[in-house]
Amino acid sequence: MPNSPADSLPLLAFGAHPDDLEFGCGGLLALESRAGRPVHLVVTSHGEAGTNGTPEIRTREAEAAAAALGATLEFIELDGDAHLEVKAAHAIKLAGIIRRHRPQIVLAPTLVENQHPDHWRLGQLVRDACRLARFGGLAELRDLAPHAIGHLFFYAITADAEPTSPPSALIDVSDAAVIRAWNDAMNAHASQQKTRNYTELQLTRARLRGLRAGCEHAIPLWSNDPLVFSGLASLDRSARRF
Repeated sequence: MPNSPADSLPLLAFGAHPDDLEFGCGGLLALESRAGRPVHLVVTSHGEAGTNGTPEIRTREAEAAAAALGATLEFIELDGDAHLEVKAAHAIKLAGIIRRHRPQIVLAPTLVENQHPDHWRLGQLVRDACRLARFGGLAELRDLAPHAIGHLFFYAITADAEPTSPPSALIDVSDAAVIRAWNDAMNAHASQQKTRNYTELQLTRARLRGLRAGCEHAIPLWSNDPLVFSGLASLDRSARRF
């Protein structure tokens, strides 16, 4: 089936730290990039409060990981690692990035509070930014045309960050080339593997999700809003085999 016009519109993914996106949804990013969708990563700190790795090391690791995923990458300054606060000015700054890239899909960390506080606070800021990006009268962004995204999805960086509600979607990332790219991207963050084997941890999470859904590996996403389909023919398959 040929791709629809929406399939070629950018995917914009936000992470609070240099490794969040790779560990939380790197397989999905690799899948979309390999399918021809532009993927742009935005990271809001250099991991300066982390136990392992300097900001310079972690920046280089993130750059190598983005290359493995086939994505572009930018760092922006908000309040710094472990100091992020929910402020209107931050949401407006993120809305400007959304207007600049004009994505169809936006990814952000889940809003579950039992995780690094920067994660859920960034998720809230991105949710607010997606709405502000639509408002044509916002004085700070008048130089950029308003933009309405298609979908906002939340990803879970750790198992503790997964909402109690079932995922809105499971993305099948079983393709061997996708798994290799994801593995390479996670392994690029060598400084963080000193804490624990995050690569194995995330692949195991995806493996369990996949096996329960009848595939090899799957990444869960939680939609900010109900998904709308043009008809039942648009559906792919269910995770349950009745």
